[in-house]
Amino acid sequence: MIIDNTDRLVAVRVKAERDRRGWALATLSERSGVSKAMLSKVERDEASPTIMILVRIATAFGQTLAEFITPPSKHALLRAHEQPRWRDPTSGLARCQIFQSADNPMELVEATLSPGASVAFPASTFMLVREVVWLLDGRLEIREGDRISNLKAGDRLEFGPPADTEFRNPGKVRCRYLVAVLRQ
Repeated sequence: MIIDNTDRLVAVRVKAERDRRGWALATLSERSGVSKAMLSKVERDEASPTIMILVRIATAFGQTLAEFITPPSKHALLRAHEQPRWRDPTSGLARCQIFQSADNPMELVEATLSPGASVAFPASTFMLVREVVWLLDGRLEIREGDRISNLKAGDRLEFGPPADTEFRNPGKVRCRYLVAVLRQ
């Protein structure tokens, strides 16, 4: 199931996290690098934020993307149809939150990327986490700073120190990969 009320949940979450910290919109803007105008639209549920915007907001709050947009599961068994899904409106990146627990520093995310599509993440995304990507199907090019890694099905890549990163599908078919995130 693709979460169809994600924008509303994000709007509520941004406001709640700002209020909890006593931050003005300007403070969140400074810490996230997202304009006050865009943050205001997101908070009023008038804009669908891209993954880049969500990552910047989550990082400003000291959270991973999963922590920010997905409430942790309290159940050991989470059926396939219960696993939260989200699609980036710009890149088409689709992500399924397989595992996240407040009691466990590990997260698992399944992601798919259409042929020719790419998605970029700022270095700040990786400040609070360690990541490993395991390519399940297709091809995936990952640019991590100056390092370029071309993955084929079965390959895995452990990320180095935080760097601006881009995931790109250079193939002719959708690629599917698993991201293991360890919160530090």
